[in-house]
Amino acid sequence: MSDLPDDWRAWRAQEDPARYDERFRRLAASGQNPHGEADLVASYGPASVLDGGCGTGRVAIELARRGIGVVGVDADPEMIDAARAKAPDLEWVTADLADLDRPDRFDVVVLAGNVVPYIAADRRERAVAACVAHLAPGGRLVAGFRLRPGWPTPDDYDRWCAAAGAVAEGRFATWERDPYTGGDYLVAVHRAPGQGAAAT
Repeated sequence: MSDLPDDWRAWRAQEDPARYDERFRRLAASGQNPHGEADLVASYGPASVLDGGCGTGRVAIELARRGIGVVGVDADPEMIDAARAKAPDLEWVTADLADLDRPDRFDVVVLAGNVVPYIAADRRERAVAACVAHLAPGGRLVAGFRLRPGWPTPDDYDRWCAAAGAVAEGRFATWERDPYTGGDYLVAVHRAPGQGAAAT
């Protein structure tokens, strides 16, 4: 993991894939909904989703369970291995989002779980542009991340999306669509130009 960004390596030093997955199993066992990200993504009616920074595959696997075509991408090979072990029939790709270059286009690209701030600072804008480039016409880029000193601000992220040609559509404070009025967490939705299956 020496070539991964510092913030990501610091998080991974305290977290391993099994412990990460266990946290969400406990949430479900306690009666809480561990699938807020998948709920929001599915609400747009996509046929295809790219789960960028997919980690151990929690969001991608839930989307696939709902009948949505999904590809998971992560730069951390250990996370990809964990995802593949849980769902070997899905497509899992080890890749840096900033270098992503696939022929397929997706109705939604989702970046859940602090994916944007965990990208190296000098590669964030490029990664956002690559995600927008992989959207089908009218497709949506949906990203959720914490707001803290040294990490991207909502305006930073909006600027990167706009530079890539995506239009801001909404800001929420949670994956359940609570209005964003400040606070320390942002869920941002941007839309690619054109009309498509995810544009309604």
